[in-house]
Amino acid sequence: MDEQNRTDKDILKKGIKRLAICLVLMFLGPTLLHLTLNNDDKPLYIPLLIVSILLCISAIVMLFLGLNTIMDSMFKKKN
Repeated sequence: MDEQNRTDKDILKKGIKRLAICLVLMFLGPTLLHLTLNNDDKPLYIPLLIVSILLCISAIVMLFLGLNTIMDSMFKKKN
């Protein structure tokens, strides 16, 4: 097989780990957001709301970074 068309397995593993973190955040963020919005009379409403929104945003960022890392492992040109 041509060396230029091979997938870099170390970078691929790094991308899969990022997608696994993203998967956890995709469940944790909206679940915490739902629990927070159902209990808006509690004293920790605002801090939990901020944390849950940050978790949702970080899930989106990790998804982008994971997919970008996987694409780099497959299609990055090696010099």
